Amino acid sequence: MFSVPEAREELAGLLPVLTEIVAVRADAAELAASLDGGTPTGLGGLPELKAAQARLDDLMTRVQETGAELKGFAPLLVDFPAELDGVPVLLCWLEGDDGLHWYHRADIGFAGRRPLP
Repeated sequence: MFSVPEAREELAGLLPVLTEIVAVRADAAELAASLDGGTPTGLGGLPELKAAQARLDDLMTRVQETGAELKGFAPLLVDFPAELDGVPVLLCWLEGDDGLHWYHRADIGFAGRRPLP
């Protein structure tokens, strides 16, 4: 369980990892499309795709080792288990958010996303 300040601190430390996930994810998508008969890419071929996939696995593991939960990949969605007023919640960061400003009840999910009080 994270407090809001703890989750914000953890997110700040994870931002470089999350930024790298976005970049490597884009490279992997381009490489996969190229290998599937799409437009050739200067990024490489199958060995580079395998390397990108391995790097993504490593980066996603690093996120989960913090206690955060990686819930979405495209776009990235990271939840931090917490409690607000005695209710289990997930503090929620979505790719593009400038910080940790949202939560949703654990039993409702992303559809119940609300601004943090």
